[in-house]
Amino acid sequence: MLFLPPGNLWYEGFMTVEKFRATLKQAEPPSELAAPLAALWWDAKGDWARAHGMVDDLSTRDAMAVHAYLHRKEGVAWNAEYWYDRAGRKFHRATLEEEWRALVEGLL
Repeated sequence: MLFLPPGNLWYEGFMTVEKFRATLKQAEPPSELAAPLAALWWDAKGDWARAHGMVDDLSTRDAMAVHAYLHRKEGVAWNAEYWYDRAGRKFHRATLEEEWRALVEGLL
């Protein structure tokens, strides 16, 4: 979850998944993004390594959930399962796109 001052569009809940996707046209993610959401931004841009690096050393449940998703996407089920467990979640059975969207929605 993002913690930003009132008056910020992210804080006010105006950001949607569609608007988040629109930011993918930029060269860099919006500076307001917390690391787990920025990792999903880099993942959507096709930079798995950069996305993974953003959450690899974080121990929040949000970061660990994104970490799990990234290892699932990588195709390493045992590692994904480990991170899902650490995040307090079950191994995700939806498509990768559905999981990505659910993670983004949960973090916005």
